Amino acid sequence: MRLIKLTEVMNQTALGHSSVYKYMKEGLFPKPVTQIGRSKAWVESEVQEWILDKIEQRDNDEELQIVG
Repeated sequence: MRLIKLTEVMNQTALGHSSVYKYMKEGLFPKPVTQIGRSKAWVESEVQEWILDKIEQRDNDEELQIVG
């Protein structure tokens, strides 16, 4: 299991800082693990799963457009 910092989360997701925290607040993005002090990091596999879910949603939406 690998923990990644916000900069890496933003690189992997193409989201900005504000969007990451907005989606977390809305329950739409994985929450970070609090490390020593106020330092936070995300479980990389959870972030990757979030990305895969977004790809699946996109693909499902495309299938609905083709059928509809």
